[in-house]
Amino acid sequence: MKKLTVFSLLVATVAIFSYCNSSKKAAAKTETKVATVYAANVESAMLANCAPCHFPAKGGNKKPLDTYAAVRDNIDDIIRRIELNPTDRGFMPFKKTAKLDEATINLFKKWKADGTAEK
Repeated sequence: MKKLTVFSLLVATVAIFSYCNSSKKAAAKTETKVATVYAANVESAMLANCAPCHFPAKGGNKKPLDTYAAVRDNIDDIIRRIELNPTDRGFMPFKKTAKLDEATINLFKKWKADGTAEK
């Protein structure tokens, strides 16, 4: 009888603790992933770093990258070129002597990874 009572208490204890979640697990389940979108994130980075050269309305004569579709269709090349060193052929932004900061480069990468959403 004593063995049965101990066994029952042990099973009950395991069952109770198996339903306990740590706060980290609970927080991870409720965390929402914020997607990067063109209109809210990428468009301003393009204007700040690629104008006027890639914006015909601003007097640029390079490949137009002034619309969502143009940036979406060229995102692989944009990422490749902004990751180059300033001394490498094809480095962008062309008129700068230093690479874009890592946060800006990561913004383009995240936008691609998130599916290149417009809005």
